[in-house]
Order: sequence, then structure tokens, then C-alpha cells
Amino acid sequence: MLELEMKLSGRSLMIHPVIISDNDAWTLIDTGMPGLSSEILAYAEQAGITRKPLGAIVLTHQDIDHIGSLPEFQNRVDTDSFEVYAYEDDRDTIDGKAPLLKFPPDRLQAVLATLPDEVRIPFEHTFLHPSKQNVTRLLADGEILPIGGGLTVIHTPGHTPGHISLYHQASKTLIAGDALVINEGELQCSSPYSTINMEQAIRSMEKLLPFDIECVVCYHGGVMRGDITKMIAKLLQV
Repeated sequence: MLELEMKLSGRSLMIHPVIISDNDAWTLIDTGMPGLSSEILAYAEQAGITRKPLGAIVLTHQDIDHIGSLPEFQNRVDTDSFEVYAYEDDRDTIDGKAPLLKFPPDRLQAVLATLPDEVRIPFEHTFLHPSKQNVTRLLADGEILPIGGGLTVIHTPGHTPGHISLYHQASKTLIAGDALVINEGELQCSSPYSTINMEQAIRSMEKLLPFDIECVVCYHGGVMRGDITKMIAKLLQV
């Protein structure tokens, strides 16, 4: 789990992409805001991971703080060497065929105007004026990816239509994306202020109950350990 500083609309927040390293390649789950690729690659290099190729980027959903640095990885890494995974319902946005659901064009332009050209121009070419599809592999609900010994895809819509969470069976770890957050030491459901359909997001938590979860990584909040499944069940009873 990485810990990166994200600046958005004058606020500074911490975000937590995840790297999974296998014998032959490594996988990045979510790419952070535009301009964060250098920090992610520095983490990977420090850990000795970059001696292996980047095999996949898995995008849990379409929000800019999750897909923002994808163009930089496409420019800096051999694109033939890695797949970009996402769920069908968020594909059009990630492919640049539909606008970001939560980022109006005027707000997006204001953010892009603050970025250096080497970050802004690839972002615009990728998401505003695309010449190709970005998603190379669609994910299916319940499929097990051959990553880290097995990574189960759980479609958890609500925060966005195509939001997914990922369960790593070997470590009993849930990579929750934004389906869950940790706020002041407490596990909570997706924030209502940034969730498209809150009722659906709550129903999606029910899909997590069959999994034996002892650790959860929340993109906003970091890591929590314990009987996570029990904590989720308690959230659903409120």
C-alpha cells in the first residue's frame, strides 16, 4: 500500500494506491491524480519491483484521482507490456468517450490549467481527445485474476456505476477502492458527498460479507486490520 499526497481544489489529501508484485511482473491498482506517476515509480523502484515489467494497471473506477496518472504510465512504460483493466460501466469515461461523472468541464479545465505541460498534454490527449481505447481488458464480477495468487473482482457500484473492489484471498485483504473509507479510525461506507447512488453503494457492501476479510485497504483512509467482515455487517445494521 502506497501513501501519496493528493492536492485537489486547494485541499491536500492522502491516497493509497496498491502494488502487487508477482514473480514475473507487478500490478498497480489505481494511478492517483495527474502528475503522481513519478512518485509511484519511485516507490516501486525503491522496493526493487521495477526490475520486473509492469504487467497490469487495474482501475477500480473512473474518478480522476484514480485514473489521472494513467496517461503518464502509457507514455513512460512500454504500453505493449501491460493491460489496463476496468469494469464495463465505467469504460466509456476511462476511454475518453464520456465525461467524468463528478468533474464538470469547467472544474476539470481549472485543474488542468495548474499542471505542467508534460502532465496536462498527455491527460488531454488520453481523456479529452482520445485516439485509441485505454481499457484493454474488461473485468467480470466474480472473476479471479491470476494476480498475487488470486485476486477476486467484486462489482461494488454506487460510488460510480462501474466501481469494483478486489479481494486478495492469500492475505485475506480487501482492496476496497472507494466502496469503504476510514475516517478518524472508523470504517465507514463510501462518502455520500462523492457517491453517485448512495442506496446502491450500501447494497454493494452486502456483496463483501461472504469474504473472510482480516485487512482492508481504503483508497481514502489507508489500512485497517481486524474482523473487517464483522465491521461491514455492523455498518449494514445501522
